Amino acid sequence: MLQHKISYNAYKAQDFSKLKDLNGISNETLEIHFKLYEGYVTNTNTLNQKVIELTEGGKSGTPEYAELKRRYGFEYNGMRLHEYYFENMKSGGSELKESSALGKLITETYSSIDVWKNDFFKVGAMRGVGWAILFQDPVTKTLSNHWINMHEDGVVAGFVPILVMDVWEHAWFRDYKPVDRPKYIEAFHSNIDWAKAESRLIK
Repeated sequence: MLQHKISYNAYKAQDFSKLKDLNGISNETLEIHFKLYEGYVTNTNTLNQKVIELTEGGKSGTPEYAELKRRYGFEYNGMRLHEYYFENMKSGGSELKESSALGKLITETYSSIDVWKNDFFKVGAMRGVGWAILFQDPVTKTLSNHWINMHEDGVVAGFVPILVMDVWEHAWFRDYKPVDRPKYIEAFHSNIDWAKAESRLIK
């Protein structure tokens, strides 16, 4: 058993209550979504506390310890990706200008904003549930659209999320029929806070 306690700063759920009156995404859906996000924060803290208890008790490497560790990616990314998602939206949205830093980088990568948009929409409309994310490679600074499945599956190590769209059913099922996911994607796009997305760029 360890003679000293392990230090841990618990995570606190961010308050996104100001995010409301979005185009095509109801306040009811947002309230439900906020609660789900708070669950990821709670579960992340619970996992850490249980792992700490096992470690301090000399039980690192046990089957219980291993299974808890395997959950880290799911709970941590579930927490963090939701924060990116909520943060990159605002009521009324904004316009992505070709002259902006992000607009120029998208154009350099995809030849035009419209080509990028079509690709991003197609990724978001893929069968299954998950996330559509515009990532930036910190080494080359280039952009690429990615599909993330179960939070931890498909996240590229070190890549920076620039724009995050949740396409799990809980993000839109109260507002749209299952076959109408493209309408939700259009709604999400109309609510993007491009200034926030651009602030995530690595210069």
